Amino acid sequence: MFRTALKAFLLATFFSQALPASAQAPAPSFPRTELSIGMFRVNAEVAASEDLRMYGLMFRKEMPSNAGMVFVFETSQQYCMWMKNTLLPLSVAFIDETGKIINIEDMKPQTENSHCAEKPARFALEMNKGWFKDKHFKAGTKVGGLERFGATR
Repeated sequence: MFRTALKAFLLATFFSQALPASAQAPAPSFPRTELSIGMFRVNAEVAASEDLRMYGLMFRKEMPSNAGMVFVFETSQQYCMWMKNTLLPLSVAFIDETGKIINIEDMKPQTENSHCAEKPARFALEMNKGWFKDKHFKAGTKVGGLERFGATR
């Protein structure tokens, strides 16, 4: 009896972990905004509440090249990001309260490693991995459009 119950539990656990992303709870609806970095426009989904920040880009299988997600925090702190249940390789730019990039970190899919801001950040912008590097953006680059979320000039 115990072996049968254990086997049923293990099979149920395996299949619940192996469900495709489409079988997951439906993704929340994110508001959108347009950001600018240099000559590029970014169509960004906005994660401004704790629930939206926690869900982030989980379970996505693709993202257009000039699309991303901006995480808006209430206060400036040294925030960290991770990739649990995130299927896409991403780069994250941590951004200060003036809209300047502090540092950029590349993140590997489906990992729980912490990728942290080097200084207090007010925003984080996730893009497809390599997007910032390919466009030669680095620490000190200004991100426009964050003023509507409280960034100062």
